[in-house]
Amino acid sequence: MKRTREDREPLGPALPLATPWVINVDPASACNFKCSYCFQSKGEMEIKGIMQWAIYKKIIKNIGEFDKPIKTLRLYAFGEPLLNPHFAKMVRLAKDRDVCNDIDTTTNASRLTHELTRDIIDAGLDRINISIVGVSDSMYKSFSKANVNFEKLVENIAYLYENKKQCTVFVKINGDVISGPDKLKFLQIFEPISDGCAIEHVMDCWDGYNMGEVEVNKELGVYGQPKTHINVCPYIFYSFCVNFDGVVSPCFLDWNRKMVIGNLNHLTLKQIWEGNKMRHMRLMMLRKQRSDLPVCANCNQLEAGEPVDIDRFTKMLLEKI
Repeated sequence: MKRTREDREPLGPALPLATPWVINVDPASACNFKCSYCFQSKGEMEIKGIMQWAIYKKIIKNIGEFDKPIKTLRLYAFGEPLLNPHFAKMVRLAKDRDVCNDIDTTTNASRLTHELTRDIIDAGLDRINISIVGVSDSMYKSFSKANVNFEKLVENIAYLYENKKQCTVFVKINGDVISGPDKLKFLQIFEPISDGCAIEHVMDCWDGYNMGEVEVNKELGVYGQPKTHINVCPYIFYSFCVNFDGVVSPCFLDWNRKMVIGNLNHLTLKQIWEGNKMRHMRLMMLRKQRSDLPVCANCNQLEAGEPVDIDRFTKMLLEKI
């Protein structure tokens, strides 16, 4: 099920962090879908690729250099993670090295097979979020330009659920682009074969990407909650994102690399986390200079994504950072 704020350790009092809580690692920035609400739909992402095993091993070694294990290793960022042929091996290495408390991913599940499912579960994946974009072959073709056998997709997800062991299976769909009857059909299909499922809303979160005719809900956030008005981005205080080629950004939404803070080929992740570029961005955020930061200026994530509110800790953090 979706993690709630009540499940989380309070962030504000814990800041600043010597060890990040979450690190996004992108196994593949490429995607086999071209969903209408995603920048992948128009081929605007200039740098794409599959993470090489040598880079991933270096990432895991670097994560092990922090004072303690991170809370979550998120094997997902800008593409379809299961396009990486080493995905199960990536999970296993992180588990074997004990660098994190849990590992999760988000996938369109189109690459799932019974064999891959067994490999991923046996490797130790803790949570898999599955994004569904329709409830028929034709809806997939129309919305994502992908040839998907929906019946087979459902069967593979059912197999995953039946053999999930320690892994939480969560299934979601964007309710703003499907009809009422299709929402009901989605729940009827996936509630019995998941630990939780949700009908979410469109969020305009990709900086510089125009979603065209896809309508963004003006009233509600992605989970159906009222939109918030948060000034200080909490994410750069507890997480960062490693691209498929080792380039590091402070933001998991920085698909077009406007906020690069380092490169794994030149610095360790610990050096980047503690470095001047990251510190400078945090200070700008605390000094109410968010509008001067690329990506951050018009970030809809802080309104619609249910971020943790750390605004009241601004003064304390300015004194400590």
